[in-house]
Amino acid sequence: MGFIEFFQQMFQSPTLLFSTLLTLGVVLVNGWTDAPNAIATCVSTRAIEVRKAIIMAAIFNFLGVLVMTIINQSVADTIYKMVDFGSDPKEGLIGLCAAMAAIVIWATAAWYFGIPTSESHALIAGLTGAAIAMHGSLDGVNGGQWIKVIYGIVLSTLLGFGLGFISAKITTAVCRNKNRLKTEKFFSGGQVAGGAAMAFMHGAQDGQKFMAIFLLASALSQGKVTSGQTVTAPIWLMLLISLVMGLGTSIGGYRIIKSVGMDMVKLKPYQGFAADFSSTLCLLAASLFGIPVSTTHAKTTAIMGVGAAKRMSNVKWSVVKELILTWVCTFPGCGLLGFLMAKLFLFIF
Repeated sequence: MGFIEFFQQMFQSPTLLFSTLLTLGVVLVNGWTDAPNAIATCVSTRAIEVRKAIIMAAIFNFLGVLVMTIINQSVADTIYKMVDFGSDPKEGLIGLCAAMAAIVIWATAAWYFGIPTSESHALIAGLTGAAIAMHGSLDGVNGGQWIKVIYGIVLSTLLGFGLGFISAKITTAVCRNKNRLKTEKFFSGGQVAGGAAMAFMHGAQDGQKFMAIFLLASALSQGKVTSGQTVTAPIWLMLLISLVMGLGTSIGGYRIIKSVGMDMVKLKPYQGFAADFSSTLCLLAASLFGIPVSTTHAKTTAIMGVGAAKRMSNVKWSVVKELILTWVCTFPGCGLLGFLMAKLFLFIF
């Protein structure tokens, strides 16, 4: 579908217009609250100042959405097929609106309290809760696609922590007898590149997830049942998601940067480089296999691995405990919110 056709369709369907505005709101909040995780380490080690890092993240978020989607759209396909909003497309679109509203509420509250909650987990939970509300059972959940979420959690935890631990050990061994000032200069530059790579992969992962939501809304507004269809995102949609996500990132996110990059582990430049390198590899692998992974989850577990490589006590486990509790609460919390919002929206509309 072309942009003009979609634009016309929006004004013929108030529910689609409402869904589009809510989805754009979620994308904006994602760029605002989730994208700062990508640049947390390079800011915390002072490799780059906050303002420049945020601008850099906005640009590479944009490129990540655009470039990765052209190469591989499998993450978008997974999200598109993950839930079924029922046989009534009109009610399905209302349920989708409810899911987006739940995600905006959850993510904004997390940002306000400075908690680096995962937008990916919130998106999946909100969609799942709304789909369950539409069916009154688990029939609206595609288990074959949802299991990829579990794979993503395991992958980002084990691979993120493991690669962070190993890369920090290798970097320490290689640079053991090197001039400290020269290596610090190298790793400061490497961290800026690593932050850009992380921002790119954040756009590649999360951008595709939100494109799937747009395509779901468009299909439902045309009276189509979305179950089992294959997704293809148009170029104009890639550009729109990129621009809104980049705008959200440019607004800032210092609270999230502080929680992830400063409070959890005190990092040196080589450790920040190792964390960025590890989490980028984790996200790239997940994107190529169509596994929806949380950028926050991948980045924080990599930072934990890097900190643990020096000594386990180097990690502030009290902060880690708070983060894990937040992740654990996101699925039931945002899922329940999505369920209740769907029931409320169906009653109102």
